[in-house]
Amino acid sequence: MAFSRRREILFVYSVKDANPNGDPLNANHPRYDAETSQVLVSDVRIKRTIRDQWLRDGLAVFVDGEPKTLKSRVDELKAGLGVDTGKEALKGCIDTRLFGVTYALGNESFSWTGPVQFKWGRSLHRAKAELVQGTAAFATKEESEQRSFRNEYLVPFVLLGVYGIANQYPSVETGATEDDVDKVAEGLWQGTINLITRSKVGHIPRFLLEVIYREGFSGAAGALDEKLHLLSPDATDLTEDEQLAIRSPKDCLLDISGVSQRLQGVAENIESVKLWTESELKIKGIDELERFFENRLLQQKR
Repeated sequence: MAFSRRREILFVYSVKDANPNGDPLNANHPRYDAETSQVLVSDVRIKRTIRDQWLRDGLAVFVDGEPKTLKSRVDELKAGLGVDTGKEALKGCIDTRLFGVTYALGNESFSWTGPVQFKWGRSLHRAKAELVQGTAAFATKEESEQRSFRNEYLVPFVLLGVYGIANQYPSVETGATEDDVDKVAEGLWQGTINLITRSKVGHIPRFLLEVIYREGFSGAAGALDEKLHLLSPDATDLTEDEQLAIRSPKDCLLDISGVSQRLQGVAENIESVKLWTESELKIKGIDELERFFENRLLQQKR
């Protein structure tokens, strides 16, 4: 049965000495806003993090990241799921049920709007990418001692905020269930921990808030990531130079007071709040949030 309660997700994670989301058209430089010096992460990268975790968990996923044609992938799914049509095959995949899909193969074509969508992630402070150079393991030619050079970009440290929403209405068409949408937050948290490729090791989940609204409510608090504020450890505003100098969670304080106030404004429509934190990042306003939603709080400390 399709899920019937709207949800919002607010996620904060850190990246240290790694590339959060390289731009292949810009020498794999981390995506960034040149005006604000904020590092950016695309919604596609965020969904990939979740998909990869679902694959590790043994769930059926349409976009599995392997180099293959659409036809070969769909044929694999038909055989594995024991179905005859592309629509049946994609109904059997959690990522298409939640994120949607546009499909055209043979005589079949359809398009689903995904119930779960994310904004682009954005760093909570100014940051700067650094170019790192190295040498390859082998010489470029026989009898040559000259090795080739490699260049790569990384950010020394950055805290990123991500916002997502689960809209119950498209789930009627895609078939996404409550059990499916329950797996989004877990996939985001655990999937970030498991980002351990060479360019991604150094990703750590720091804070996750999931708001589950009462059945029948079609509004939302909206853009909760824009209510986050990063402060110095003594709770004062960070200068631009101090923002660039952040190298660990100990160098800052995450202020979620604006998030708490915004949620209190729609509290009568909130059924429950899930809250996951980790101990290294200090959070201002979390006590207020916990007190206000005490009887509706599903807390999971990590």
